[in-house]
Amino acid sequence: MKRLLSIYALLILSTAGLFAQSVPSGSVSVRSLGARGDGSTLDTRSIQSAIDSCTRTGGAVIFPPGAYLTGSLELKNNVTLHLERGAVLLGSKSLSDYFERTPKLKSYNDVFLKHSLLYAEGQSNITITGEGTIDGQGGSFKVLTNEKPAKYYNRPFVIRFVECKNVTVEGVTLRNSAMWMQQYLACTDVTIHGITVFNHANKNNDMMDIDGCRNVVVSDCMGDTDDDGITLKSTSERVTENVTITGCVVSSHCNALKTGTESTGGFKNVAIDNVIVKPSAVQTPLSGKPEGISGIALTLVDGGTMDGISISNIVMDGPEVPIFIRLGNRARKHWDGAPTPAVGRIRNVLLSNITARNVKSTGCSITGLPHYPVEGLTLTNIRLEFSGGGQKPVDRTLPELEDQYPEATMWKELPAYGFTLRHVKDISIRGLHMVCKTEDARPALLLSDVSGARLTDFNGSVSPDADAAVVLDNTREFLLSGSLIETKMKYLLKFVGDQNSGVSIIGNDLRNVGAVSTPKTNIRVFSSSNRFNDRSGAK
Repeated sequence: MKRLLSIYALLILSTAGLFAQSVPSGSVSVRSLGARGDGSTLDTRSIQSAIDSCTRTGGAVIFPPGAYLTGSLELKNNVTLHLERGAVLLGSKSLSDYFERTPKLKSYNDVFLKHSLLYAEGQSNITITGEGTIDGQGGSFKVLTNEKPAKYYNRPFVIRFVECKNVTVEGVTLRNSAMWMQQYLACTDVTIHGITVFNHANKNNDMMDIDGCRNVVVSDCMGDTDDDGITLKSTSERVTENVTITGCVVSSHCNALKTGTESTGGFKNVAIDNVIVKPSAVQTPLSGKPEGISGIALTLVDGGTMDGISISNIVMDGPEVPIFIRLGNRARKHWDGAPTPAVGRIRNVLLSNITARNVKSTGCSITGLPHYPVEGLTLTNIRLEFSGGGQKPVDRTLPELEDQYPEATMWKELPAYGFTLRHVKDISIRGLHMVCKTEDARPALLLSDVSGARLTDFNGSVSPDADAAVVLDNTREFLLSGSLIETKMKYLLKFVGDQNSGVSIIGNDLRNVGAVSTPKTNIRVFSSSNRFNDRSGAK
């Protein structure tokens, strides 16, 4: 029996290390090179000396418990920064302690991004680990002007890595950047795991920005930020591709999960899964809205192609707009000598198993541009609870706003409480269920200049004052099938414009519908195998 217990004890000891963060050999404590860690002495030289020492053979720079005040540090090949529990790396409050660095790779960031606390360019095997904290003390840096790009000049990022390979950031807590918390520009093989971010110290307080990177895994992270949460950008010619994001909890006063707005290189092969979007712990925003602007925002306005995006198993509580997809044409160059980007392309986007409650009244939108539709979309199992209260819209055409900054509230209250689809081609929606807490006089769906739309298992409540559940405005090849309309309504469809065609209503339970379409329409609707209330007079 004693022998079995001894073997068991050895197994525990031998496997315990598998679940702990590994620290490379060749380690050096920053205190051994003179760092005071008292929160007031500037320890930059001592810490940089430790980094320079470790890069020769590879190793870890160890931060024992303490508060290490520092300016800019340059990370180098084969170096791990390991912050023990109780260790805090404090960014200096003086801009003179930060060096300026413009990378060789040209990107839109060059016009404003000059300072960082932790910087690396062209390095390999860089790691930041531990249970400690990196605090940028970003509230000490004021926005000098509202004019771009000058308003960004004096605010350091906490982490900026450019064209690096094999980057790992794991376990640490990141707080209080003066700008974005962390930007990874044109890096390859990036792992961000188990970090906690709290970023409400200043404007532009993003949680993380993955920019033109390849082979990225973001997992089990928690973030609460004033600006955007997990953000994919493409501010250079590099494509952001092969990215997985999973198991995260995100709070944002702006957009929790976002692509763009910069999109020069585009986005390819992105999978986002198992994410909770919840209200921020901070009720007073510096920007955005207390409850957040968007849960999911897929934007492409500076050229590039977005192709192969899969987002699934997302639970949201409280954003103004759950889903926002926008193809625009701001056409901003990523540097002065670059050609003006052409209109980009969004295609092959899959959204599935998404639920949102406590959503405000703006409405979701998926919009392209005339002759440049968003194409190849599939939405499956979407359940949304809106606040309601919208007024019956006057028939109007929304302005294109093609050159405007893409934001879900750019048109204010949309003409449909649920989804406004405009300039869209080939979209399949299955299992869309929407309700309003209070009556809303707008339709559930508006399709304008849409071709090839298939709507299955649809249920969208509308108030008695609504014209119809679905408004079709110059829409071609529309199919509604397999749906149970549970709320009473006068009309299922309303037609606007003179170019609607190919409308089919097949295999639906329409016993709560007074008539398929509003009167005085000359649009031919093919109706087959539908169930009506015999007393309704529906056809």
